[in-house]
Amino acid sequence: MLSLLWRRALALGLVLMGVDLARAEGADAPALYQQHCVACHGAQRLGAMGPALLPESLERLRPAEALRVITQGRPATQMAGFADKLSAEQIAALAQWIYTPVSPRPSWGDADIRASRIEAPGARSLPARPQWRAEPLNLFVVVEGGDHHVSLVDGDRFEVIHRFASRFALHGGPKFSPDGRYVFFGSRDGWISKYDLWNLTLVAEVRAGLNMRNVAVSADGRWVMAANYLPHTLALFDTELNLVRSYSAANLAGTASSRVSAVYDAAPRHSFIVALKDLPELWEISYDPKAEAIHDGLVHDYKMGEAIATPGYLGVRRTLLDEPLDDFFFDQSYRHVLGATRPRSDGAPSAQVVNLDVRRRIATLPLPGMPHLGSGITFEWRGTTVLASPNLKDGVVSVIDMKTWQPVTQIATLGPGFFMRSHENTPYAWVDAMMSPTAKDTLLVIDKRTLEPVARVVGDPGKTLAHIEFTKDGRYALASLWEMDGALIVYDAATFKEIKRLPMSKPVGKYNVWNKINRSEGTSH
Repeated sequence: MLSLLWRRALALGLVLMGVDLARAEGADAPALYQQHCVACHGAQRLGAMGPALLPESLERLRPAEALRVITQGRPATQMAGFADKLSAEQIAALAQWIYTPVSPRPSWGDADIRASRIEAPGARSLPARPQWRAEPLNLFVVVEGGDHHVSLVDGDRFEVIHRFASRFALHGGPKFSPDGRYVFFGSRDGWISKYDLWNLTLVAEVRAGLNMRNVAVSADGRWVMAANYLPHTLALFDTELNLVRSYSAANLAGTASSRVSAVYDAAPRHSFIVALKDLPELWEISYDPKAEAIHDGLVHDYKMGEAIATPGYLGVRRTLLDEPLDDFFFDQSYRHVLGATRPRSDGAPSAQVVNLDVRRRIATLPLPGMPHLGSGITFEWRGTTVLASPNLKDGVVSVIDMKTWQPVTQIATLGPGFFMRSHENTPYAWVDAMMSPTAKDTLLVIDKRTLEPVARVVGDPGKTLAHIEFTKDGRYALASLWEMDGALIVYDAATFKEIKRLPMSKPVGKYNVWNKINRSEGTSH
């Protein structure tokens, strides 16, 4: 027994050091995969009953965790452990091999998308009212990454209404229909799942791609759009998840393509905004039937009918940039978008402000470290509106005047953080330090009136505390104890005292229906 444990510990150490165990021990990983894994994960590792096992889809799963899952299995799923079937060397070889690219590179076209669609029988005749007693607009959807489940929490009594299994590695945050009845989830391996919150049941699914970044739902409730890394596409669906059309993420000449970083719904503009990872372009796709025609290239006077226009409705309107942008933030009107540029040769990143009406950059902001604009918030301060953004590298919150696009101040925090949240009914903003090895267990509370820290909220020592979300009225702040044996912790938003905690398996995110569909200024959109 000790010898077996020693061999497994040695195998884990070798994997972490990057040693090619498949060659060192003669283990044939592809053959092992065909024998033990293909039935659930597919011949090309594209997924079937189990998730896709592609490098792009496994970015959030560390190799050591993959080794553990193959060895021990995953609770509450059909993934069994192989410790009694395979040697430690064979398991290590498999764990390493699934992170290698598939050759030839897999494809996923319109026919594949349409063939993947699943609809639950009777889904369209379900009652149009909640089948449970709670305030439906104060419901929290909590994504538990530890065992790939979702919990629905009553935001008044702080009790779990229902819990159900999700697809592997939900990503990008769930999106809601305008009435709050349906929630749409996107998984890393390309699945969009439509769930009926009122009837507590999955109603439809479709696979939009092989590696998907996120989904967006239009403000009019008619469209769902998916952003894919693999293939380089956008996929547009109606809200029954029928494919309407796909877009190749390529430049106008078709000579270069890009991964799609994200898609956002710009409700005031009746359009989707698309961020591209590898092309210096920003796209806007209008779902307004009266959208103006699109004129690509130089036109002397489009009013005279010069050049050949393309339809503005569901067409691609391009804004050309100096370089690709990542990690977007929008003002409340969605007229302006802030995007972070990649660090330059001198190591200094910056942010560009792009006006979507004139379709060009209007300002450049020097920002330290790695600002996480996607988790920024806006609020009123001394007669202006400011953006406050956490930072993935430095222990600061950057505050920017959104009228002048000039930095206001840098607020020192407890360490690099990922999330910042507030609510229009509270004077405080909360920021985590989850990237800090020493302060990841503490939240910093900042007074939005003075831009000064006023309190520290400590969770369980040494355990990650992150991702605040508020109740509909802003009276309570809910945080995630971001651990496998974690919890949802409820705090009084005025006194910062713990009220209650609900045990959960690594609750990576929580989303309040009211705040999301009403686009609260204190939460992500």
